[in-house]
Amino acid sequence: MIPTFDSNSPEALVTLREYPAGTVFERHTHARGQFAYASCGALRMFTDQGNWVVPPQRAIWVPVGVPHEMHMRGDVVMLNTYLDDEAAARAGLPERCQVFDVSPLLRHLLEAALAIGPAAPASVRQYCVLTLLIDEMGAMPELPLSAPLPSEVRLAAACQRFLEAPTQTLSIDDMADWSNMSRRTFTRHFLENTGMTFVAWRQQVCLLEATARLSHGVSITDVAFGLGFSSPSAFTSVFRRNLGDSPARYLAKSKAAAAF
Repeated sequence: MIPTFDSNSPEALVTLREYPAGTVFERHTHARGQFAYASCGALRMFTDQGNWVVPPQRAIWVPVGVPHEMHMRGDVVMLNTYLDDEAAARAGLPERCQVFDVSPLLRHLLEAALAIGPAAPASVRQYCVLTLLIDEMGAMPELPLSAPLPSEVRLAAACQRFLEAPTQTLSIDDMADWSNMSRRTFTRHFLENTGMTFVAWRQQVCLLEATARLSHGVSITDVAFGLGFSSPSAFTSVFRRNLGDSPARYLAKSKAAAAF
């Protein structure tokens, strides 16, 4: 259920929802910006601009009015914070969707803000919780967990097909065939539409899928071979270079954050 807002609503309203694996929220918008934190489980989100993956213990910011679709990967417990325009501006949140890390302090503030509910803060303590919550959101680092989607119809159809079964082994020629374009036309249009080469985009999409599969308990070896990498070590090298940690360390940090 999406909450409604009036003049008495707090500047930041936190709600908790639990969703079974496979839940899909069809394309929709919100009257406020949404900071969606996956305390358990992972999710994927699609907009006209791109595709995002939100692993456990991370969050995605969705600006007000942005049409988006969400798919739950595994059972998901989600803490949603709906921010009014002034609060979003004070936190310095971008006018685009973005995945963020979430600190232990922010997790505790989200839990504390749950008790405030939809009414305006009734005490100095409640006011301070919401104020610090908004400030802490603005301090969170951005995470590179997105891939743009092209607007050109043929490219968009080919990319959606790729997203259904991402693999490093799919070639430029394969994608050009899917798009009913020559290789040269495909590479030119793809770069113009996404700002990335297809090879870089393919790798980014595979890494997004890797984070989702790892978060769902799939082994590093199975993730590596399932996504078409030549070996687990090759996968680890690409993962570390792009996300700053090895898959094993990334998983360890996620588990430690969940247990905090």
